[in-house]
Parts: sequence; C-alpha cells; structure tokens
Amino acid sequence: MPSNNTKVVKSPTENMLLSPVETPTQVIPEKVKMKKQLGLLEGVAIILGIIFGSGIFISPKGIIQEVNSVGFSLVVWVLCGLLSMIGALCYAELGTTIPKSGGDYAYIYEAFGPLPSFLYLWAANLIFVPTTNAIMGLTFAKYVIQPFFRSCDIPEDGATVVAACTICFLTFLNGYNVKATTRVQNVFMFCKIGALVLVIIIGVVWMGFGHVENFQRPFEGTTTNVGKMSKAFYSGIFSYSGWNYLNFMTEELKNPYVNLPRAIYISIPLVTLIYVLANMAYLSVLTPDAMISSDAIAVTFGNNVLGNWAWIIPVMVAISAFGGLSVHIMTSSRMLYVGARNGHFPTMLSHLNIQKCSPMPSLAFLNILSLFMLCTNDIHTLITYCTIVESFFVMLSVSGLLYLRWKKPDIPRPIKVNITVPIIFVLICVFLIILPCFEAPYEVLGGVLITLSGVPVYFRAVRQNKPLLPQSFMDKLTVICQKIFISAHEDEDVEE
Repeated sequence: MPSNNTKVVKSPTENMLLSPVETPTQVIPEKVKMKKQLGLLEGVAIILGIIFGSGIFISPKGIIQEVNSVGFSLVVWVLCGLLSMIGALCYAELGTTIPKSGGDYAYIYEAFGPLPSFLYLWAANLIFVPTTNAIMGLTFAKYVIQPFFRSCDIPEDGATVVAACTICFLTFLNGYNVKATTRVQNVFMFCKIGALVLVIIIGVVWMGFGHVENFQRPFEGTTTNVGKMSKAFYSGIFSYSGWNYLNFMTEELKNPYVNLPRAIYISIPLVTLIYVLANMAYLSVLTPDAMISSDAIAVTFGNNVLGNWAWIIPVMVAISAFGGLSVHIMTSSRMLYVGARNGHFPTMLSHLNIQKCSPMPSLAFLNILSLFMLCTNDIHTLITYCTIVESFFVMLSVSGLLYLRWKKPDIPRPIKVNITVPIIFVLICVFLIILPCFEAPYEVLGGVLITLSGVPVYFRAVRQNKPLLPQSFMDKLTVICQKIFISAHEDEDVEE
C-alpha cells in the first residue's frame, strides 16, 4: 500500500496510448515533472562546460588561417568575447522575462509565433545541435587517439567510431541520472580550466625565456578580405558558443531570476580572459604556419615544450571535450522536449521517463541525428555550416527582445538592459550573416534550404494537424517508445 506522499501512476493514463492491461501499476514518489535541482555552481558549470568544450582546441587554426596574422587573430578572440557578453546580457533579460526551458525556441515562439519557432526547432535539430555534438565527439576522439599515432596520421574511421561510442554513452548517462551528470560537470569544469591554465602557465614561462619572436610584427600580413574576416569570426563564435545554453534549462534552475544572470556574468568574462591568454601561449610556442598545419594544436603545443610529459595535454583536452559534449547533449534535449510539448514535434518526444524525470525519448532522437553527422570528418566545414544558421536564429531571438519591448512594454522584466545593447548585437549579427554568403556560398545555401524545408512540414503536420506518416503508425511508434523508455506525458500543475 503506497503511503500518502506517493502517487500511484498507471502507465498509461488518459494522456498515453497504452491500455491499463499492458503495463503494470508503478509507484513513483512524485509528479512526472522536471525538478529544480540546479544551483549557481551548476549553472556556471553548464556554461563553462559547453564553452570550454572543444572550440579553444580547434578554432585557433580556423581563425589564424583566415586572418593571416598573430595580432589580428587575438583581436578576433577579444571581439568574439565582447559579442558573446553583449548577447549574454540580452539573454539574461529574455531568460528572466520568459522563464521557460527551451532557450531560443521559447523566446522566438513568444515573440513571433509558431512558424518561426518551428523553423528554429527544425534547423536546430537537423543542423546545429547534432553538428555540434559531432564536432565535440570528433575532437574528443582525435585527442584521445593522437598519442597512439605520433608519427603518422590519425585513422579517420577510428576517430569516427570513438566519437560515435562517446555520444551514445553520454546520451545514456544524461538520461539515466540528471543530478549525477551535473555533479560530474562540476568536476569536469575544473579539469577544463586546469587544462587551459596549464597551457597558459607554460606559455608565460616560455615567453619569460625570451621566446617572443612571433609577436614582433603582430599585424604583418593581415587579410583585407572581409569575407575571410567573417569566417574567422565564425570560428571564434563557435568557441564561445554555449553562453545561451543555460537558458534551455530555466525550468530546472533554482531561483532563475538571480542565478541565471549571475552565472552569465561570472562565466563570460572568465572565458574571454582565459581564451586570449591561451592563444598567446599557443603563439609563443608555435608559428602561425605550424598552427595551420596541425590537426591537434594543443598536442603539437605540448610536444614542443613538455617532452615526455606531453601526454598530459591530450588527456586534459579529451576530458574537456568529453565534459562539453555531455553538457551539450543534456541542454539541447530540453529544447527538443519543449518543442514537442508545444506540438511542434511528435508527442512521444515530449515524454519524460517516469522514474528519472528525464526526457529520454528526446535524448535518443538527438543521439541518432548526431551519429548521422559523423559522416564527415571535416570539422571546420561543420563549424561554418552550423554557426551561420545558429547565428541567424540567435539574432532572431534578440530581435524578439526588441519586438516585445515595443509590443508588450508592461510585462515584468526582472532584468532590463539598455536598448542600445540588443540593437548593437542585432546589427553585428546581420553583418556576420551576410558576408559569408560570398565566401562560403554552398554552406550558406545548404543551411537555408534545410531551414526552409521545414515550412511545408509545418503547414501540413502542425498547422493542419495532419501527420506526415499514417496516424496508426505514429500511434504504434508512440506505444513502442513509451515501453522502451518507460515514459509518460508531463503532469500538469493543478491547484489543490
């Protein structure tokens, strides 16, 4: 006999497709609902965990090969940090004004309605979420494998297999225990900072011995091609991407009005400082040509200065990429979950596991898409491809802030930034979106076509409520999904 503080759930209930005969009665301690279990430290760990994922170990190559100078590459890193801080200030207002999980999807939905938000969800889940997972997985794999192939090239198939296994394992871990995963993130956060601090200390000591020849003519050879500059900014922006991902988990954040902006204000300046110092350390040891020719910059850096202890660098970088991938998988699944809860994706993706209260169906769906993105090993093409589309929707989210200021001036805003901040951010984003059309037209065209392919899907499957597949098939698939993941629709809040 269950006690008074337990809830008897028969799976399925009226919200589910199973009959009471098919699944036995289960006793669970509380509602099937996401829980507020993330504090300030976890919030900072999530932001740092994603930002310090893999970008700082692969993007320096992408930046310097576009701008062709040491000095301007450092300028790009500083400017990308300032842009991220401006964007983060806007998202602090959005996150406290619209305290819902889902991040950009929730903000675009609130400001511009269902079609633009659906296109964001469509593009996110077909382009930049699985692509980012693939990039982080490949970075982890290459740094893990690199020490075993010091005198030859890394086997591409081997890196792909390791990346696929890593993505699958972390998807399972995030679905099995959210609290344990966030505790692991706290540990990984300090490991990541430790790896970058080690790089910085080595660079400072190396420069202290007089090795500053790479900084003597810092701006010599700087490109004047604005298209190449914009591509360099995309590599930098990718390294900072993640500053808005805590907004995806607002419903799981304790006291979000306080902890969300505080986590942002702590994280972004710290990231900018560490990134600039780390790049100075790289450039104190490696020439620009050496950086461009390296597939694993941190490993090459370590091999040049650490000798027999060079293995420390790839191990710490691998830990960093591993932790960043884990956080990204956790946060992006919440965006898909909220979209399905609003009817923009199949209902089965809006279900939570009734024991762990985690969105297991959404995690599994994104896992499958991420594995598809591993078909290519060209990380820098993936970066350009996903960042262009993501930047457009980030711009749209901040444009939504301006629209809501005009359309709904009286809604509560616990944080309200100066109106010039979002205007500057939107103008910079427009500049960064237009210029790559001339330098990387195929990547831009691919992103646009995939995004627009969601329009007919929206009008048929969402607006007209006609599934793309037969309803009987979707019903059976939902039943199978519920049985596999022991999942149910989230319980609604009701006043007793």
